[in-house]
Amino acid sequence: MLDSALEIPGALHAVLISADGLLMARTKDFDKDNADRVAAAMSGVQSLSRSLGFFCEGVNQQWRQTLVEFDGGWVFLISAGEGAYLGVSASPDVDMADITFRMQQLVGQLGKALTTPPRENLGARS
Repeated sequence: MLDSALEIPGALHAVLISADGLLMARTKDFDKDNADRVAAAMSGVQSLSRSLGFFCEGVNQQWRQTLVEFDGGWVFLISAGEGAYLGVSASPDVDMADITFRMQQLVGQLGKALTTPPRENLGARS
């Protein structure tokens, strides 16, 4: 499912991480060792980003997205539900509106796919 993020021209890699920095999923062409490193780093990035809400002059500012620019591209990080984050890297010429829209669509799809139905109460059996 993460590979759909790469349908946007200029999108390079995508990872789904847990809040504690563990890799949950990655796009097929991104090797696991690098994905693990990215997951750990992005956990720190989202933590730092959340701590800056007060800088926007508001109380209880809700973090939505972190964007990091490099000479050779962009890194986008958004919330992907309770305790999960979606990160996508892209080339410098990516359409930023397209990639963020696709990421939001993907988060909606992931939410449905990752939702586990409630367990049955097996209780005491006769």
